[in-house]
Amino acid sequence: MSEQSLDHLLNEMTIDEKIAQLMQLATPFFKGSSDNGEITGPMEEMGIDESIIKNTGSVLGASGAKEIKVIQKQHLQTNRLGIPLLFMSDIIHGYKTIFPVPLAIGCSWDLHLAEKSAEIAAKEAAVSGVHVTFAPMVDLVRDPRWGRVMESTGEDPYLNSEFAKAQVRGFQGEDLTQDMNRVAACVKHFAAYGAPEGGRDYNTVNMSERELRETYLPAYKAALEAGSEMVMTAFNTVDGIPATGNKRLMRDLLRDEWNFDGVLISDWGAVKEMVPHGVAEDGKEAALKAIKAGLDIEMMTTCYVDHLRDLIEAGTVDEALLDEAVMRILQLKQKLGLFENPYRGADEAKEQSLIMSDEHRQIARELAAKSAVLLKNDQVLPLQKQQEIALIGPMAESGDILGQWSWRGSREEAVSLREGIKTKIGATNLRTAQGCDIESSTEAQLAEAIETAKTADIIVLALGERSEMSGEAGSRSNIKLPQAQLDLIKAVKQLNKPTVAILFNGRPLDLHGVADQADAVLEAWQPGTEGGNAIADLLYGDVNPSGKLTMSFPHSVGQVPVYYNHFNTGRPKDAPDAQERYVSQYLDSPNDPMYPFGFGLSYTSFTYNDLTLSTDSLTLGQPLTVTVTVTNSGQTSGEEIVQFYTRDHVGEVVRPLKELKGFRRIKLEPGETREVHFTLTEEQLRYHHADLEFTSDPGTFTVYVGPNSKECLAKSFHLSH
Repeated sequence: MSEQSLDHLLNEMTIDEKIAQLMQLATPFFKGSSDNGEITGPMEEMGIDESIIKNTGSVLGASGAKEIKVIQKQHLQTNRLGIPLLFMSDIIHGYKTIFPVPLAIGCSWDLHLAEKSAEIAAKEAAVSGVHVTFAPMVDLVRDPRWGRVMESTGEDPYLNSEFAKAQVRGFQGEDLTQDMNRVAACVKHFAAYGAPEGGRDYNTVNMSERELRETYLPAYKAALEAGSEMVMTAFNTVDGIPATGNKRLMRDLLRDEWNFDGVLISDWGAVKEMVPHGVAEDGKEAALKAIKAGLDIEMMTTCYVDHLRDLIEAGTVDEALLDEAVMRILQLKQKLGLFENPYRGADEAKEQSLIMSDEHRQIARELAAKSAVLLKNDQVLPLQKQQEIALIGPMAESGDILGQWSWRGSREEAVSLREGIKTKIGATNLRTAQGCDIESSTEAQLAEAIETAKTADIIVLALGERSEMSGEAGSRSNIKLPQAQLDLIKAVKQLNKPTVAILFNGRPLDLHGVADQADAVLEAWQPGTEGGNAIADLLYGDVNPSGKLTMSFPHSVGQVPVYYNHFNTGRPKDAPDAQERYVSQYLDSPNDPMYPFGFGLSYTSFTYNDLTLSTDSLTLGQPLTVTVTVTNSGQTSGEEIVQFYTRDHVGEVVRPLKELKGFRRIKLEPGETREVHFTLTEEQLRYHHADLEFTSDPGTFTVYVGPNSKECLAKSFHLSH
């Protein structure tokens, strides 16, 4: 369908048909769905009638080619102008084949595999009839109390931006119109949803515009530059105004400054939530603020369908605002080819052959292994297959390793840790006990665990959180493991046997009671469908751990937020002339995290030497080349993530102590040495000044290269303008 045809279609639509296009309803409203169009509870209270449903523009949460084709067919039979539905779903880190949670994927530092995982998720979703995924989630995160850190790739704006681009490429491919195996991406949550006060979900976000632009906005912009078709608004306030009705954020910045002309959708219920936020008296005022801000689709509230007609007829809202919103929705449907083929890629036969295929599961296994981070290893790992293993803990046989946003994933089809180890070594040398539940235990469970461990050579503890303990509405004020699990660790430690702790969780934890008790600690996150196999690969050395943290692990929740790219303050604790007391410090805790950004161990060791700069003076037109020599100084082949940081020593405004500017993943055989090169340009040293001008300052800078954000070689240079 041509643009001219879309204009004609828009002109044919009544005002009520236009407004209904802006409505997104969940699957139960539609005939042909598995719920058969039966609605109850809060959905029934919405007051949606058939006249709205038959003109609705999009569907939330439908899945399966058969169901979606039936819903679409019945819709087209009742829609006067034959406008097809858009089907949207939360395909965050996998459709049916579930990959590690995004925070774990970030720890892989593997952009190729991140893109591949999004491509596979898109392929499985597309053959199941889905058109749009509500991903990637690129909110920068610094507070592990917030449950949704598991959906982000971490605390660094540069790295988040790189993953944002990779995921958009994976979801959408190079030609969304022609490639039926892709889906449209929707970057979220615009903006700064990852910075709620107290780490409490949906809570207030309050920061300067300079901080917003410098730290939080880059990843959203990167996703849009990669071509993301849609943007989802955040639940939170930005400068005192809820994002969904924030004209300065959505229309002035997103639309006008960034030139985004795609579809803008609210999160679930966010339009009507402007009323309890206190910026709209009622649904009518909420609709007014949302449409003026440029919001195209209202998800699961009825402010638009209840009030937009009255607002337009009263002259309060120009109908042109409605027309531009409808046109953006029609243009997306056109780009997806839905007017010509309303069923797009939905294909029951391909569902059977593609979904959870061996190829997809193998990629999931590889990414899960690369996402795990070895935090401690006192010469216990890798294990030997002849050793007798006591596998103990509430996560030992659990399929709850997919993460909260594994909407279509099956715990029954997930490979548990016990299954993975049993496949690797057989059942003869493997004994299992639960030891405790996630948050409680009995004397009998503990006694069984001790008895199981007595004859073992090695104790492997499988510990962590239920998936519901993180994710949306999963904020926690205590980020330690539950006490029942800490008690289990203490009990088995009394046997004086080598102990390995495997952690399944969706956030950085306070690991007191774990890291000080276990001889080895492997952060496995929520690793997805192939988690058990991937962890077994790591435990037995078939894969060498290479993951590095992209979010700092605090010493205690009292440090939060704790992150690597912080400011120095006027009284830094580590200054040469620092006083003992009157410096920026805690009296009862170190300032630094327990495990910093970029940290992760390997079964081998890497040595960094000979950091050199091609010049000690960088100019506007002359980049600088940074070279470092990295040697595998251990006995095992391994992959290292070489990290490149800079520091601007004197700026117009205070600059971070370190900022990630690049990284390289290299594989080295034992004894092998390789030179690694980075190019640094003046553009990479720019930042937002007090007047929001984006430019660099001349002066002294330091380059840091190393295995993590704390242990680096350093060399200085001067930037001249």
